[in-house]
Amino acid sequence: MSIVKHSDKTLFLGIDLGTSQTAIMANNGNKELIRSVVGYPKDIIGVRLLNDTKVVGDEAVEKRSYMNLHYPLEDGVLKESGERDTQAAKELLEYAISRVAPGDRGRVCGIIGVPARASVTNKSQLLKIADELMDLSMVVSEPFMVAYGLNCLTNTIIIDIGAGTIDICAMKGTVPAPDDQVTLLKAGNHIDDILTSAIAESYPEVQITPLVAKKIKEQYGFVGKPAADVVVNLRSGGRPKAFDVTEELRFACETILPDILENVEQLITVFDPEDQEDALQHIILAGGGGQIVGLRQALLDFLQDHGDVNIIRVEDPDYAGAAGALKLATELPPDYWTQVGDVIGS
Repeated sequence: MSIVKHSDKTLFLGIDLGTSQTAIMANNGNKELIRSVVGYPKDIIGVRLLNDTKVVGDEAVEKRSYMNLHYPLEDGVLKESGERDTQAAKELLEYAISRVAPGDRGRVCGIIGVPARASVTNKSQLLKIADELMDLSMVVSEPFMVAYGLNCLTNTIIIDIGAGTIDICAMKGTVPAPDDQVTLLKAGNHIDDILTSAIAESYPEVQITPLVAKKIKEQYGFVGKPAADVVVNLRSGGRPKAFDVTEELRFACETILPDILENVEQLITVFDPEDQEDALQHIILAGGGGQIVGLRQALLDFLQDHGDVNIIRVEDPDYAGAAGALKLATELPPDYWTQVGDVIGS
């Protein structure tokens, strides 16, 4: 494959294509955060109300009563269940690009983040879609994007907690090898499902959905000891009523802890013994789930026997991955892209 040099008019994109939301940033200064969902009207009435045949993002969820919603990503990767999912993925990515790119945008080159252990087949499927929308595109590991954006490329552990996956990556001064990364499927959506079931079991009269549970988690999520009881208004018999969901929320959020702790401890050992102390000083929590109250302290408590530990949260969890991808796209000469990830285009 022949890859040409970028021109000054090239539009660079960094894209974090997530199960719940997609973040995109461009070198023209534009950025956008989009819910990863595409809605199609159920019938002609919906087409009339929408005055279109599809809608992307928050608007699709707001109008879900007359929409068939398609979430084209599952467990952090593209669904492979049918043509409609593939089409929805293309329309999501196309919409995201249109939100940051002017109409006359010239050459477009983008880097897209995928889970650390995404399959070859899934990467190939994503690149085929991207090839229809961009001139040159590459897929790379999401935690690697975060690390690159923060310039933390050696003796660093990235814990990226998203909706579909948790990616944990050991950065050792090279592009991470498969043994340096792990992808866990119990992530934000898993918490939502567990919380939905727990509330339904505790309060059978409550009308609870994963969407409602997600909002509760995002506002109040915690592990360990709560700062205060979590009391929320839920619908019961069509009426709002206050319910204490403290224990249900704690239980749901803590279901992701054992796998995180086990795999962080395992990844420490992939560093050379003389580097492990330094790596423990550079543990980074990224992604929306990294903001769960008490998570940092739980990690510190678990790792206290390993020596001095320092854990920080990224300042902007929504855009940390996309920012790293954009930085990589603008700094890395195109001839080297194939050394970092899977590439398509010219």
